[in-house]
Amino acid sequence: MNSFALWIGQAAAEGVGGLGGGFGGMFIPVVLLFGIFYFMAIRPQQRKEKERRAMIENVKTGERVLFGGGIIGTIANVKEHTFIVKVADNVKIEVARAAVTKVLEKGEKPTDETDGKKK
Repeated sequence: MNSFALWIGQAAAEGVGGLGGGFGGMFIPVVLLFGIFYFMAIRPQQRKEKERRAMIENVKTGERVLFGGGIIGTIANVKEHTFIVKVADNVKIEVARAAVTKVLEKGEKPTDETDGKKK
């Protein structure tokens, strides 16, 4: 990607390809690079975060969830900013909603994110 940016910068400086010199010739490549960056990095990340927030909002009592620290538990109570989670018999913990990374389906086991294989 660096060589592409360098090529566009040189083309703008030399006036190759109708870009011309001056302000317009330097401004157009910058706008193009920002547009490429937006559609390749920023927009997909925003979509993923929106999906994660929707998932957290729809968590209900009785669902199994996986938390960022690796804890798996069953939601015992849903509060405004936290969940009460049953992790073992007679053991309940309170965790922040943002800690939820995945809602597990019935019988589903967590996967190792590095290789995508179920353990």
